[in-house]
Order: sequence, then C-alpha cells, then structure tokens
Amino acid sequence: MFSTKSSGRYVTLPLGQNYRTAPDGICKMSLEAIRWKDNKLEILDQLLLPASTEFMHVKNVEDGWQVINKMQVRGAPAIAIVGCLSLAAELVNSSYSTCSDLMKAVTEKLQYLVTARPTAVNMRKATDDMITFMSQCHGKGMSTEELKSSIISRCENMLAIDVDTNKKIGDFGAQSILANSDAKQVNVITHCNTGSLATAGYGTALGVIRSLHAQGKLGHAYCTETRPYNQGARLTAFELVYESMPSTLICDNMAASLMKSKEIHAVVVGADRVTCNGDTANKIGTYQATVVAKYHGVPFYVCAPITSIDLCLPSGESIPIEERPHKEMTHVAGVRIAAPGISCWNPAFDVTPAELITGGIVTELGVFKPSEMYEKIKGEAS
Repeated sequence: MFSTKSSGRYVTLPLGQNYRTAPDGICKMSLEAIRWKDNKLEILDQLLLPASTEFMHVKNVEDGWQVINKMQVRGAPAIAIVGCLSLAAELVNSSYSTCSDLMKAVTEKLQYLVTARPTAVNMRKATDDMITFMSQCHGKGMSTEELKSSIISRCENMLAIDVDTNKKIGDFGAQSILANSDAKQVNVITHCNTGSLATAGYGTALGVIRSLHAQGKLGHAYCTETRPYNQGARLTAFELVYESMPSTLICDNMAASLMKSKEIHAVVVGADRVTCNGDTANKIGTYQATVVAKYHGVPFYVCAPITSIDLCLPSGESIPIEERPHKEMTHVAGVRIAAPGISCWNPAFDVTPAELITGGIVTELGVFKPSEMYEKIKGEAS
C-alpha cells in the first residue's frame, strides 16, 4: 500500500482516475504523473517514489523549472509537457496589453524552461513549435485574449497527443521484437524509466513492454536499477509491479551476466535526443548496455517520439551532456556512502553510436534502421 499525504504545497490526491481490472482481478487505477484539471497543474513528486505518492501544485513557470531541474518530474516527453503546462497555468491568471507583449513573454518563459535540463531536446522543440504557432495565430488577426486561449489549448493538447504517440510506439516495437523471434514469449531488458512516469501515460520503451504483456507475449521484463538516481529501482520497478507484469530488478553491472546466462530477446530503452545519423543520448549506462547486447547478439531498440529527434545535430558528438551534482553519487537517501574527499564525475547521459542500435529506432511512424531514419522522418521531425 502506497501512502498519500498533504504538506505545504502538496495535496492529497489519488494516483489516477481511470479504473481498470488487472490480471489478478483487482480493480486498479492507471498511473498518472501529470494532472491537468480546471486550469491547474499537479505533478507526482517522483523523488518520493516508491515510498509515498504525493502530488505537487505547479502554479507557474518558475515552479515548472524547479520541478524539472530537481527531477521531481523527468523523462524527455514529460519535461516538455510539464514545462508547457506550467506556462499555461501561469497564463490563466495573467493579462497582457497586446499580442506582441504576450508573444514576447511566452517566448522568454519557454526559453527559460529549456535551460532546466539541456540534454533532452523535447522542451526546445516545443518552444520552437509554440513560437511558430503564435506567429501563425497573430497573422490571423487574433485578439490578445484569443491568442492566450489558443496557447493554453495547445499546451493542453500535448497530453492526449503524447499518450496516442506512446501507444503507437509500444505496438510497433512489440511487433518488431516478435517478428524477429521464434519464441512464444519474449524476455526483455530495459534501462532507466520510460513509462507512464516519464510521459503523459503508457510510455515509450516501457510502452513496448506493456504492449507485449497485453498480447500475452511477455515472458519476463528485467529492469536495471539505473545508478546513481535509481530510476529503474524506484520508478520502473514501481510501474512493473503496479501493472502486475512478470519482472525482476537487476543491478546495472549484471546485464552482461544476465545475457550470458538467460535467453534475452531484446533490449529496449528510451532516448532524450536522437541525431541525424541515428546516434542517441539516453540515461548514463545505456552505452555499456548496447556494447554488451552487441557482443551477445541481442537486438537493441531505442524508442522515442519524433519530438525527441533533433535533425539540427549531425551526430551524437554535438549533444550537450548534462552533469549532475556529485551528491547524487556520494549519498543514498541522504546518507553518505562514498569516502569523504573523493572527486566525482556524474554525467546524466551517454551517447550510443548508431551502429550499435541493431534492432532499430522505434517511433510513432514505425521502426527504422538508424541509417534510414533521417530520410524516413525528416519531414515530420523538423
């Protein structure tokens, strides 16, 4: 049983609103990490999972920047959605004299949100999209209030679009894994968290696992702990247990031994950015998993919406890699575990070369080889 409680800016809320029947017959609610209702935004504080489920009010852009930067909300799609909805929440109670003033303020606020987590491209692309959208609306002669309402609606629509996108990714990925295996049920490994807690719902790489499970084709899912922030142990494991999927947690350094000792049919991960040549940036530890998968002949899949594809960068060498505070490595739950005085290197992401992505890049448009991705989707992703 997971607790919910109220304190300060936190409010007591159920984990979700949509009830469903789980395989064990127990009526459960679908996970929600982002809640938008009556022009108010609340996010599930993921720093507290799995011990407790507490929702935070996000009242404005500054709140949005803080919860993204502190990783109370994380995952490339969720970062963009929460960032834009924090803007919408602020706009509801704001007024501007002219459309030009409104557009200038929105542009500045969105550009500020981009700085919260620089590696994921989704927030930047959402910013570029909104700037283009505002210009188009302004050209139609909208009033300031009409333009403000249109901006808020566009932010709101990101929730439904993301869930639909994720379900398509899940189905395409599952179909590809099954098509390349003779097994009646497949065993997969995933790294970090790419599920409902990292998106508006369902998930990308974890969405593939959900799709396999829904079809009765999932033998077993293995999730890594994902040091140093333990997103796999805290969040992915939470979702797998919540959805009653057959699953096991492993340490990051166990992947090679697992692939050697058990039959693994695929590795599926997410991506915070994909470049023109198919290189991908994802949570630190992904690169070593691809090397191990290549050695063992296990197909490696990267799952990402086209909003995560950055056609402005030629290769992964150009991706900015965020470095996180040393305390994330030296402390666990506030307790120091590392020797005092030791220096630390804590990149949040690493880059996987395209040639190691042997299964393909899974998008809402289909599964593509890294070498063919640019030509297949350049019109959609630009």
